[in-house]
Amino acid sequence: MKALTFSTFGSPDVLEYIDIPNPILKPGELLVEVKAIGLNFADVYRRKGNYHLKGNPPFIAGYEGAGVVVDANNNPGFNIGDRIGFADVPFANAELVAVPVDHAIPLDDVTSFETAASVLLQGLTAQYLATDSHHTNAGETVLIHACAGGVGLLLTQISKLLGATTLGLTSSAEKAQIALNNGIDKVFLYQNDWQKELLTFCPGGVDVVYDSIGSTLQDSFAVTKNCGQVVFFGMAGGDPAFVDPRMLMDTSKTLTGGDLWSYLTSKEERIKRANQLFNWINNKDITIAPPTVFKLADGKQAHVLLESRKSNGKIILIP
Repeated sequence: MKALTFSTFGSPDVLEYIDIPNPILKPGELLVEVKAIGLNFADVYRRKGNYHLKGNPPFIAGYEGAGVVVDANNNPGFNIGDRIGFADVPFANAELVAVPVDHAIPLDDVTSFETAASVLLQGLTAQYLATDSHHTNAGETVLIHACAGGVGLLLTQISKLLGATTLGLTSSAEKAQIALNNGIDKVFLYQNDWQKELLTFCPGGVDVVYDSIGSTLQDSFAVTKNCGQVVFFGMAGGDPAFVDPRMLMDTSKTLTGGDLWSYLTSKEERIKRANQLFNWINNKDITIAPPTVFKLADGKQAHVLLESRKSNGKIILIP
């Protein structure tokens, strides 16, 4: 089979599209012919050598995708031809992937392979943030860092679906317009005095801040109302400063960590959460932008575009 691989760490130039052996199935695994693969920053980090990898060179990145079962491997409940997606299966940047049955998410006839590969990781992240990390209630005001990113755009829509007023932070007027087109109520720019602007717009502060930047954690607390909450789920801008527990006590504010893998703990959880996400999309309660599509053979160009941060929406790879 063909796969997008790398044997040394570095720039996109280390990527090679080569022939490698087909996966050898273990008990409890399905062989899936991949139809669409989601590209994520974690794949860039793996290529650079600063994120965990499985196996030996040539390494294969990719964890998110969708395709068709071509060998059910005697696993009950699965048949050749079944359409499935997956959010956390390694070695996805290949024509064939061994998918553990507990990680296989059945796709309905309406959800395309491209949609599943575009939305599973980011959509399931946005879902748990708005429903588990913080239980969003109607009438609340939420602030979303990096609101024009993949998670930010979906988190905005889910929060609005649940009745919240949505505020966002981003780095440019162009990205602010993307967020506004996506339905966010108000956007502030990082380069401005956004704390002052936000507190003028929303005196007393917001109910919850979703912080994926890390280095902004203290700023997030500064615009959170007393008894409010900050959900910390990423470090795109670097490690946060330590949080003073006395501040939390004095203001009755809450700091919550967020990680998707704390919630995708079983086959049943994966399917339940994915089905809710797909239902929202199929009912047009939330929408996703058409992805930018590359052939898997052109993975170098896809990585270049992702790292440039000039892409809008999801990038997917098609074997």
